[in-house]
Formats: sequence, structure tokens, C-alpha cells
Amino acid sequence: MTILKLVVTLLVFWIVRAVGKKFIKNTFTKVQVKRKMSAGRTKTLQSLAISVYSYVLFFITLVIILGIFNINAAGLIAGAGIVGLAIGFGAQGIVSDVVTGFFLLLEKQVDVGDYVTVAGFDGVVEDVGLRTMQIRSFDGTLNYVPNREIGSLSNHSRGSMEALVDIAIPYSDNIDEAVNTIQAACDAVKEENPKIVEGPDVLGVQTFASTEITLRVIAKTEAMGQWKVERDLRKAIKEALDAKQENDENTYAERSQE
Repeated sequence: MTILKLVVTLLVFWIVRAVGKKFIKNTFTKVQVKRKMSAGRTKTLQSLAISVYSYVLFFITLVIILGIFNINAAGLIAGAGIVGLAIGFGAQGIVSDVVTGFFLLLEKQVDVGDYVTVAGFDGVVEDVGLRTMQIRSFDGTLNYVPNREIGSLSNHSRGSMEALVDIAIPYSDNIDEAVNTIQAACDAVKEENPKIVEGPDVLGVQTFASTEITLRVIAKTEAMGQWKVERDLRKAIKEALDAKQENDENTYAERSQE
């Protein structure tokens, strides 16, 4: 009989957990539409609600299971002492995780989908829970970071980001002509790329080397769009400089034949 009660209790636990998670997801989907919340913020709060619900449900189920085996949970806690039990289960770390996670969410420091650097990891936030934050690195690794280890957090998804491209040209090239060619290529990229917020602009000469001069191009982009913009700029600038060089060579050849 005891085994049957245990099986039924566990079965009810899994059913209630599944139904509760489904209800929470549906509720937050409706709230997102009604209050016009961002998808990242909605997923973050949804994840937190599911986490709290799961912990509470697990605790209730544990008390019921102890009751099935005629173990008084309240007496057990009182007998062991709340402080002693907390220390025994490492609750100090758990409390620190929960408090840190609470303030991360309260201050809106991070949302699911944000690109962050935290605790030595660099990647996209996949989940923010009461105890841990899950960060997916760009090589595919999923990192579990306890909230208490988040001493500082850099969020790269808030506001505009910068795309930066350095172009090296030989000393023999005319700087003004090179700048005009590069700027024309940048303007063409801007017309085709909606992720560019401002620029791209050729700032001018950045550095001198023994055989070349470096020109710097900079643009402001939407969050997470800076890498594609940089790649597009490099391609467009390379093609423009190649076309200019070919045109100059053809012009020189024609003058030599005259």
C-alpha cells in the first residue's frame, strides 16, 4: 500500500508540474501581448516563475512522501534545528544565489537572449533561474553559472553596438582617394543593411606601420548586428579597392600606349 501511495504521489507530481508549466507559459504569452513586453523579458520572468513553482511543488511533494513513510517533516526540521539543517544542505550558497538572482531581475540587468560577459564566460543568455544563469557560448557550449558568482556583468545587448573595421593601404596610395573610395563603399552597405543605426564613416588614418597606413571605419549598429556589418564592410571595401586598383592600372596602361 505504501508503494502504491508513493507511485500515485509521484505521478500526481509530474502531472501537476507539467500542467502548471503549461499554464505559466500561456499566461506569460498573454501578458506579453497585453503589456507589450519584449520577448527576452517575457522569457526571463517566465523562466523565474517556472523555477519558483517547481521548487515549491517539489517541497510539498517531499513533505507528502515523508508523511507516507510516517515521518513527521515538521518534527524533523524542529529536531535538527533550522540553522543546522540550512548549513547541512549548504543553504548559505542557495540563499546567496536566490538573492543575487532576485536583484538581477529586479534591476533588469539581463534578459533571456542578451549577449553578456559574466564570470569569465562570453555568450547569449538562455535561461535565468533562481539559482543559476545559463549562458550559451558561441562555440555551442552551455555554461551554468551560479548567481552568487556573478560579481560583475557586462550586457552587450543594451543600446547600439559599434562595428569597427581597419583597412591597411600602402604608402604609395593617395590617402584622400582611398578615403573617398572606402566611404562610397560604406554608403552602399548602409543602403542595403537595416541593422546600421549610424554611419559607417571613415575616421581617417589610425596608425602608421613600416609599409602601410591603417584607415579606420566605424559604424553604430543594432545589438548583435555588429559582426555581420563588419563582414559586409570588409567585403564591400575590398571589392571597391580592387576595382579602383584595376581602373588605375587600366588608365596607366592607356596613357603608356599614347
